[in-house]
Amino acid sequence: MTETMLEMGRRVLGEQPFSVLLGVELTLFEPGKAELRVPIGRNLMQQRGFVSGGVLSYLADNAITYAAGGVLGTDVLTVEFKINFIRPALGEALIARASTVSAGRTLAVARCDLYCMNEGRETLVAAAQGTITRVERGDPK
Repeated sequence: MTETMLEMGRRVLGEQPFSVLLGVELTLFEPGKAELRVPIGRNLMQQRGFVSGGVLSYLADNAITYAAGGVLGTDVLTVEFKINFIRPALGEALIARASTVSAGRTLAVARCDLYCMNEGRETLVAAAQGTITRVERGDPK
């Protein structure tokens, strides 16, 4: 039986110790698109009670990498990344939705919107964009 993209993506996510630590779930993975979700707990907060910017950055970077990897192939790395924090992240879960904007043979640009889910409502909390490169196995990049 052939593994679907979503099954393969979930397997790869399960091999990432930090993703497992945060409890991240891959809910969508198809060519050029990805969605990740993580429950918000006290362990993700900074001192003012908001989700840490580091968690938002990690989630956006990983979603962007999945979206671009769905086009470039599975061996990819981030080469550039930018995030804008729009409002404090509060709620029950974080959702990162990424899509590929442009893809060539070795590079892809993808963007990601991050939302907090609270009582069934999504609120935009950050927006990010990154450049992803395909790497060959054994490539020291």
